[in-house]
Amino acid sequence: EEGGARSDTTILLHVYADHKHAVGVSFPRDALVNVPKCMLPNKNWTKPQTNVMFNSAFSVGNSEQGNPACTQNTVEALTGLRVDHTIVVNFEGFAAMTKAVGGVEVCLPNAIYEKDLNPNLPKKGKEIYPKGVQTVEGQAALDYVRLRHGIGDNSDVGRMQRQQAFLSSLIKSVKSKGMSPTNLLPLADAATKALTVDPDLAGVDKLLNLGTSLKDIDLHDIKFLTTPWHYEKERIGLNHPQVDQLWAALKADRTLDGEDASGGEQSPAPSEPAAPPSSAPPAPPANGAGIKVGVYNGTTTAGLGTKAATTLKGANFTVTSTSNASNQNHATTVVQYGSGQKANAQAVAALFPGATIEASSTAGIALVLGKDYAAGAGAGTATSGGAADPGPVASSVANSARSADDDVCSNVSYGS
Repeated sequence: EEGGARSDTTILLHVYADHKHAVGVSFPRDALVNVPKCMLPNKNWTKPQTNVMFNSAFSVGNSEQGNPACTQNTVEALTGLRVDHTIVVNFEGFAAMTKAVGGVEVCLPNAIYEKDLNPNLPKKGKEIYPKGVQTVEGQAALDYVRLRHGIGDNSDVGRMQRQQAFLSSLIKSVKSKGMSPTNLLPLADAATKALTVDPDLAGVDKLLNLGTSLKDIDLHDIKFLTTPWHYEKERIGLNHPQVDQLWAALKADRTLDGEDASGGEQSPAPSEPAAPPSSAPPAPPANGAGIKVGVYNGTTTAGLGTKAATTLKGANFTVTSTSNASNQNHATTVVQYGSGQKANAQAVAALFPGATIEASSTAGIALVLGKDYAAGAGAGTATSGGAADPGPVASSVANSARSADDDVCSNVSYGS
């Protein structure tokens, strides 16, 4: 077996601009997706992969720490959304965090035995969890969220639903005790020992700020759901256009039932953290004034450079040139930047959702358009030349969502 870390579950959390709504979207581990090029620990880049399992992105490079940046790149390419922060929780840390909150209430539709936790055991073994509502913490909480067998149809889909129920119960517990810094401190303290986070979230104070910023969201307005999916033999495929409608709604800050949750303001560019630390570089100019960009068509699709240049000029960027790239087989859109240009590169990338940025030895900024942009995935919402709005979220998808105030015993036995 190959070495390196493995990803057990991935959830994209979208907090709406009004800070009154939030939705967490689970990605099936076995969903077949395209993984864009990703940086390895030695700073080299991998080649893009097509039609591979979603959780393979985290294992790119086979390092013991995993590759959360590759998972982030994959989510951004898949959704067209910019991911502001990435958090990785290890098993030991997860167990410690559940102890810090005094345990989490869960519900089991039937008793669970040792063999359910370890299918390789020859016998049923002793009972681990009784049927019904109970509070779990530490290793018992970890075993619960990882439990796949003995409930429903033993699928990963069912496990994701129970994980969503667990998170709903965790949020309910934390909010019931109050979202003050004093009450959140034990959880934030445990989290700093358990989480791998990006620099903008490192430290107890920053995690506390993140937690308290969510205090005004009502439990009913915190939703969880799984990407619309279907089985493809032993794997999972994503349902189109339902999944496209979901991403479009999140981009536009529309709730699952179509409500405008933008707070009357345009959402900040996703590449900019909501509260960057004082040591961070200045936020990129909102309108691109003074930023020069060279545009290169990295595909064989004619007219892309002109279309992208129009988008840039519409945001007051200066386009210095439009031409074909030397390699016209780019799978994804990349913004290359020279020394001192990272913030400006982020401002460019914000106009092309799914685009990644990478440092270059060449001065200035170059936008290299990939096949994702040619297919419309990178068109974004910043220009009328983008892809058409696929419409509201399908009712079947919206109705499948779980609210954080739902009964703890609802929808925990998928397939039974």
